[in-house]
Amino acid sequence: MKVAVFSAKPYDKTYLSRVLSARSDPESSSFSSNSFSKVKIELVFHDFSLSTDTVALAAGASAVCVFVNDTLSENVLKALHSSGVRAILLRCAGYNNVDLPTAERLGLFVANVPSYSPEAVAEFAVALIQTLNRNTHRAYNRAREGNFNLDGLLGRTLHGKTVGIVGTGKIGVALARIMKGFGCKVLGYDLYPSDAFRECGEYVGSLENELLPVCDFVSLHCPLTESTRYMINDETLGCMKKGAMLVNTSRGGLINTKAVIKALKYHQIGGLALDVYEGEGALFYHDHSGDIIQDDDLMRLMTFPNVIVCGHQAFFTEEALTEIADCTFRNLDDFCRGVPCKNSLVIVREGHLFMKRDALPVRI
Repeated sequence: MKVAVFSAKPYDKTYLSRVLSARSDPESSSFSSNSFSKVKIELVFHDFSLSTDTVALAAGASAVCVFVNDTLSENVLKALHSSGVRAILLRCAGYNNVDLPTAERLGLFVANVPSYSPEAVAEFAVALIQTLNRNTHRAYNRAREGNFNLDGLLGRTLHGKTVGIVGTGKIGVALARIMKGFGCKVLGYDLYPSDAFRECGEYVGSLENELLPVCDFVSLHCPLTESTRYMINDETLGCMKKGAMLVNTSRGGLINTKAVIKALKYHQIGGLALDVYEGEGALFYHDHSGDIIQDDDLMRLMTFPNVIVCGHQAFFTEEALTEIADCTFRNLDDFCRGVPCKNSLVIVREGHLFMKRDALPVRI
């Protein structure tokens, strides 16, 4: 079986190849399962993303392996199906870039990696909070130029502050545990409360009235759906405690960029840290240092001294990449065997989409 891997970076090639080799080795016990189907897997790597312009390169493959910024629209899915592709393997949690109804109608197998090293993302969110709060990014640049002046670097002690976590899946819970360890009061908002979060935080019933007005730091960890798109907008930003800091390591589309620029200009919020951006598809995971970037909103954000933008790297640890590769091949194994896949997003035989609560993307 040939698997076409799109948006393949050097680290994708390394970890997918390494895990496939280990899973195919009957003497290896490094990964979760060595009962891989006896189908020989050939990985074909493509550096570029999957789109209507590149879908023809999946010809001859039985499956495609894609990432967050690949496009799996109706036209792309139809082209994949026509070329013989029958399985779509998402090596990420998010699936808002996949037209699931069309995939179901075509009978395509679609599975994601619902959770991978949630601690990796949570720890990165903490790194952003601390960097933004204590101005270590500015201090680093100053010190390299021989400037050791402390003016403008004043931060706040996290101990005793209130941290709001929007979305309390595995990543949100991991962050709650860390912030509790800092001595923070932790508040959570989620339509699906969990007992795990209650062990380290307290739920509130309203985002606008009970969480945003009292939190010194707000961190987003929820999926991007029609109901959550632009959940951070003019109205909700106006509800935030003046001077509070906002962190997003989840999905860029949760934040209305123009609204948050306005909130920064008028000092409604005290800082913003982004590892994701609503227009990241055309930019992230590529080197544009020699280009003139045409995204005016992103460039405006970069001018604020109290804004940090990273390139969607919160997941980027050795452990997470290993988990992602292993889960991706477990999903493929289920497809090859024709057995139920717990990470399946579509059940064709029952004629409806199957989206489990624990498969909802908390990061992507």
